[in-house]
Amino acid sequence: MSLLHQRLVGATLLAAWLALGAAVAAPPVQSVAKVDLGRYAGTWYELARLPNRFQDQCVGDVSATYSPNPDGSMGVVNRCRKANGDIDRIEGRATLAAGDTSGAKLKVSFLPSWLQWFPVGRGDYWVVLLDPEYRYAVVSEPGREYLWILARTPAMDAPAYEAVVDQLRAGGYPVDQLVRTPHSTIPSPTAKQVQRLLWMGAGPAAPRRVAL
Repeated sequence: MSLLHQRLVGATLLAAWLALGAAVAAPPVQSVAKVDLGRYAGTWYELARLPNRFQDQCVGDVSATYSPNPDGSMGVVNRCRKANGDIDRIEGRATLAAGDTSGAKLKVSFLPSWLQWFPVGRGDYWVVLLDPEYRYAVVSEPGREYLWILARTPAMDAPAYEAVVDQLRAGGYPVDQLVRTPHSTIPSPTAKQVQRLLWMGAGPAAPRRVAL
């Protein structure tokens, strides 16, 4: 076996060992024990996220507004500022995951309203960290592919933010890939605007983007 061959084999084995070690070290994703969806409702500002293709158009001012529906589901309005200054919006619906009574595991669909009852096209939305006073929250899913750090205000003091990141790092999340979200003074939608946007989303046209 040549020296080059030995080095290639060694590098491959090292990479496999590191990957196996990372998989073993990362515990299964756990949601929080309980989420009061009534308290969770309202507007959350995105402070940071793992990069994802659904938000490629978003350069800042990312927020999500949740409104309780009579059937127990939650209306969702996501918005962000694009590079040209326009505001991008998308409306959806969040429902409890099958068998979950904690309120911490939701299924979110951004399909047209007449398709949102079908199981296809619904993504996992797990609340994995939640401040007791509902001042900040972290949302992810079982594969750790998506991650959002949210807060009730567009900013969080540095020590509190770093404490959240440290908890996520200990939980096996790739926090070194987090992208911080800048915010300007664009106001969040009012409750009346949210309801109007949800009503407008009842048409057959599919939304363009999926965010939080």
